[in-house]
Amino acid sequence: MKRILWFRRDLRVKDNPLLSFEGEVLPIFIFDQNILDSLDKDDRRVGIIYNFVLKLKKELQKIGLDLKIFYGKPVDIFSSLDLGEFDEVVASGDYDSYAKQRDREISHMIHFRYLNDTYFFKPREVLKDDGSPYLVFTPFYKKARAMLEKKDFKEHKRASLSLYEFDYSCEFDLKKSGFKNHKIEYNPYVKIKSFKTKLSHYKDKRDLLYEDATSGLSAALRFGLISIRELYREFVGLDGAEDFIRQLLFRDFYAYLLFHFEDLQTHNYKGSFNGIADREKFERFCSATTGVPIVDAGIKELLESGGMHNRVRMITASFFTKDLLLPWQWGERFFAAHLNDYDAASNILSWQWSAGTGIDPQPYFRVFNPYLQSKKFDKDAKYIKKHLPQLKDIDPKKLHDEEYLLNTQLKNYPKPMLKHKEAAKKAVEMFKNN
Repeated sequence: MKRILWFRRDLRVKDNPLLSFEGEVLPIFIFDQNILDSLDKDDRRVGIIYNFVLKLKKELQKIGLDLKIFYGKPVDIFSSLDLGEFDEVVASGDYDSYAKQRDREISHMIHFRYLNDTYFFKPREVLKDDGSPYLVFTPFYKKARAMLEKKDFKEHKRASLSLYEFDYSCEFDLKKSGFKNHKIEYNPYVKIKSFKTKLSHYKDKRDLLYEDATSGLSAALRFGLISIRELYREFVGLDGAEDFIRQLLFRDFYAYLLFHFEDLQTHNYKGSFNGIADREKFERFCSATTGVPIVDAGIKELLESGGMHNRVRMITASFFTKDLLLPWQWGERFFAAHLNDYDAASNILSWQWSAGTGIDPQPYFRVFNPYLQSKKFDKDAKYIKKHLPQLKDIDPKKLHDEEYLLNTQLKNYPKPMLKHKEAAKKAVEMFKNN
């Protein structure tokens, strides 16, 4: 058989089901013009993906294959191919609304074989007894975890493949496109080796900002540099692994919700309050000049490195939606443009969680106090001072003290733009009455 292998979020050779079919293949990757035209030129995702795709091309060449890198609209690209030459296109499922519509259009042109590779489960695999999707994580987790035990996670072995004769040049020039070359050096196996030494303390230390206790594997999963199956094989049964596996299933849960409830991508699931558009507040948040140290440190980390600790993501998102009362969609798009590990489902559902508008049992009046959060998770202000070096000589206790910050003009650092208690009270009223 002849197949088109469409690489998307599976930029690897090892344990890749795309490569497990015998026959002649045309491996492709598409820089989707429909997506790229909607992005700012400083969007980190484009440069990062570009470099990982070029690396994949080299890895495929080592095993006698290659990768055609297209630029354009997927429908136009498939229309330009001699589809009568091929029996089917094979690709891993992608579950946001655009991806589903895109794949539906391609399936009308050629037989489309979907593979489940990005997540543990297919989106209709873990359901309630009545066939409806779970809305709460804990019952989803219990059922999914039991099902996980029965999963066969053997490695997908590479089949005997021959390369379809084609022009395998790269049609997308990052420099000419105007996008910046955000390149990151990233080896998931080095991350795995390191994380195994910290795994037994993961549950207790993963929220502590001064500890290097997280896996650092989110980008590997986002781009499919390692399979979710291999990751499971590496960790299952190890001391402390269960809490990590729970987080991996949270990732599944968010993708599952976005599949079943497409409107979540841009609309509240509950509540009618959509924030208050205020460009000045938004610019201060995005430029790390709110005057709230833990928030500004998080934004500085994001802007400078493309990363942000998960606990800080929650703190900054709560501040954005509750203290500043800005639309969560604005924050979601800002994170999307700068995160190295941006995953649509995880980012969107996390922002909805922070805003209290998503599918979860948490109420709208859940508001993080950024000063108590920084005191608890960054007691000695090591994280704050790392990303805000102008505060390096300030007593850590004072950086968790709102009254001190409101009444003291620090050198090269603004006073807080609001009082948290007053802002939180206003937020609760606004959400309550809408």
